[in-house]
Amino acid sequence: MKRTAALRSSKGIPAIAAVAAIAATCALSGYTDSGEGLSAATYVPVAAGSQTSCETSLPDSFWRAPVDTLPVHPNSAQYVSSIGSAESLHPDFGSGLTDGQPFGIPITVSDTAVPESKVSLDYAEESDTSGYRIPQNAKIENGPASTGDRHVIVWDRGLCKSYELWNAKPRGDNAWHAGSGAVFDLRTNELRPDGWTSADAAGLAILPGLVRYDEAATGRIDHAIRLTVPRSDQSYVWPARHQAGSAADTSLPPMGLRLRLKSSVDTSQLAPQAKAVAEALKKYGAIVADNGSAWYITGEENSGWNNSQLDALKDIKGSDFEAVDASGLQQSPDSGAVAPK
Repeated sequence: MKRTAALRSSKGIPAIAAVAAIAATCALSGYTDSGEGLSAATYVPVAAGSQTSCETSLPDSFWRAPVDTLPVHPNSAQYVSSIGSAESLHPDFGSGLTDGQPFGIPITVSDTAVPESKVSLDYAEESDTSGYRIPQNAKIENGPASTGDRHVIVWDRGLCKSYELWNAKPRGDNAWHAGSGAVFDLRTNELRPDGWTSADAAGLAILPGLVRYDEAATGRIDHAIRLTVPRSDQSYVWPARHQAGSAADTSLPPMGLRLRLKSSVDTSQLAPQAKAVAEALKKYGAIVADNGSAWYITGEENSGWNNSQLDALKDIKGSDFEAVDASGLQQSPDSGAVAPK
């Protein structure tokens, strides 16, 4: 994603001043961070057809709620215009390198216990300050030399949690420093405290909104997709918990806004990987989760992606999208569970 750490720290968390970094430490057994060989938790792309009892979100989560029949938002035209009607959809993930770096957000999968990491945070007041179990060799977005967002995502399938850091830097001895972070229990629909950020500006989990190769390989992606926009309003709507707006401007999309690909867009000729993504954007839509480049959707870094197939998504324009009124999905302001039909 074309956004720097400096942008996040100056605009992404406007409500908090710089705070002293704090560290939380807990000693558990079962992991050595010597860096030799494979650790108990290591980066492995999720295999196609793999089965796990820990899903990235619950069946009744807003991530898995269809929005293809929801009403168009009354401010849809303004929102789409502000993001960029003529701008192309951009899959910000794939295989290989771009500009000399891997692209997409890698998912480090853990199926066995690792000890709690020492994590210090720049924005500790709105972050979870303990409970992270991050292997020292966890992969970093765009690689260890990245000057970008440097997200680290660990899918702990043993404890069914997602540990997520933004602007993460390993410190050795099982320690990390990050700008902000959050621990998500994937077995609940509980949202973060109102007004809190996460590793994303909207205060949402990143893992559930990533396009994963194993999903696309089956031809079906059954959740909404994480989306960035150039500028956002200084507001947020459910299920988002935090704003990172550049202006108080109601023509700009709020964090948490849901957009969908119009049903009239012909996706029949798209290659399988691109078609799976486009069909998900029609049925489940995309959620505004952070500031960044226009119409950038996020997926995992994975060698299985066919970049030529994904590039076909760039033929889709911003004008092919519409914002939807998703307020009817809300069951409780502090829960990500959707209201029963």
